[in-house]
Amino acid sequence: MTSALADRTLTAVDRCDRCGAQAYVRVVLETSGGELMFCAHHARAMETRLRPLAAEWHDETDRLTERAALPED
Repeated sequence: MTSALADRTLTAVDRCDRCGAQAYVRVVLETSGGELMFCAHHARAMETRLRPLAAEWHDETDRLTERAALPED
């Protein structure tokens, strides 16, 4: 996997491998280089098992609490 692919921002097209919801976390596995994507819920549920196996843990869950910019008058 290239670094550019691993570093790209997750979009609405990226889906959770467990439930199909929008993915906010990408995990790159150290041994195989394989990639897993999870929604915030499933990332939290799998984190203790996957963190030791991860070469990279790309977390964008902070986007869930960002406030949309309001248009100025």
